[in-house]
Amino acid sequence: MSRADRFYLFITVFLLAAAIAGGVMLAVQHSRNQPVEIVLSQTEPPEQSGELYIGGAVANPGIYPWQEGDTIQALILDAGVEPDADLSHIEVYVPREGEEQSPQKIDINRAEPWLLEALPGIGEVTAQAIVDYRDENGSFKRIEDLLQVKGIGEGTLAKIKDYITVSD
Repeated sequence: MSRADRFYLFITVFLLAAAIAGGVMLAVQHSRNQPVEIVLSQTEPPEQSGELYIGGAVANPGIYPWQEGDTIQALILDAGVEPDADLSHIEVYVPREGEEQSPQKIDINRAEPWLLEALPGIGEVTAQAIVDYRDENGSFKRIEDLLQVKGIGEGTLAKIKDYITVSD
């Protein structure tokens, strides 16, 4: 191989290596300028619904059904906010699945007849009798005062005592 052939071979290899290196650098630079597309999964969130216990400074404490789209404000208004309620401090407790919950207690000094009817052994007439007695004689001081209401005896009181409470 002559000196000229070696020179041409060297130039050819050099130009070929330069072309490959330039192509690689161009490809790397081109890929850096391409935006990265991120695709998020399109899974629907589970429909949210359930029950919400509302207690405290409301006229009708209890469990209220709620569905997606309901607001806490609307549910609280359904419970009947009392004038002295502090709406700047609202507590929400979400129990863990399977967590034991204590039974709901109905305040017999505040409950409307429809809520009292939810108690075992209390029908429409007895519920109204409780409200009428409360209106005529003032608030119940203790649970046992229910025995003064016509239609409530020891047996009925025994059935409902774990589900009721009295407030001032």
